[in-house]
Amino acid sequence: MRLRIGTWIWAAALAAGIVVVGVSAVFTQQPAPRAYRAPRAPDGHPNLNGIWQAINAAHWDIEAHSAGPSPVRDLGAAGAVPAGLGVVEGGELPYRPEALAKKKENFANRLKLDPEIKCYLPGVPRATYQPFPFQIIQGSEHVMLVHEFAGAVRTVYMTNQTEAPADSWMGWSNGRWEGESLVVDTRGFNDLSWFDRAGNFHSDALHVVERFTPRSADTMLYEATIEDPKVFTRPWKMSMPLYRRVEANAQILEFRCVEFVEDLMYGHLRKEPRKQ
Repeated sequence: MRLRIGTWIWAAALAAGIVVVGVSAVFTQQPAPRAYRAPRAPDGHPNLNGIWQAINAAHWDIEAHSAGPSPVRDLGAAGAVPAGLGVVEGGELPYRPEALAKKKENFANRLKLDPEIKCYLPGVPRATYQPFPFQIIQGSEHVMLVHEFAGAVRTVYMTNQTEAPADSWMGWSNGRWEGESLVVDTRGFNDLSWFDRAGNFHSDALHVVERFTPRSADTMLYEATIEDPKVFTRPWKMSMPLYRRVEANAQILEFRCVEFVEDLMYGHLRKEPRKQ
């Protein structure tokens, strides 16, 4: 009886082992997942047309940060800073010591110095992760990026590429395709824009290389490599997903913020009425 029971247990274990090995073999034979291949535009390149938006707290601070009070007391919780995991790969930004001191000064005086508050053009890459959508209009010779904030527009030259004729807020962008990725190389910046509301900044030596890579029908990976030897000790990179706005009537609306800041910027020049 003992022999029969032992034989039965051994046979069951052996069978189970065979099953396990068989299942393992089946799993190991499965092909690796294929990388996403986006629908194609008429010229054969990935079709990135659409309205896109980042959903994160990078517009407050591209580095990891805790939640904090509103910089404007009367806004209370409505203006409070939400916590963010950060979008900078590798952690902290590699500031030069003197540049880090300026960043801290920017933060301390952000209500006076942040160019966003005065409705200046957001610059690159800040325009991509502001809490506003932007539209990609793709052609074979040019790719347009139309931003809702301040009506900012970028033209990416896919052909007839030249150097920047002058420094500007949004720089001068030349583009190329690398497989599924749109690569945008931008130079020719002024030194007036910031990366976020925390005072992170750059100089006129800024060089940005962006990659827009579709990873599903309605999501895209955005990567930006930043180089600025006047401010940082080495190049660094940020990355984040972008999401397609899929509402049936999705569109870029007007946000002409200049008229919203006229009193802030020029109210002190208004003549007071004479007292009778």
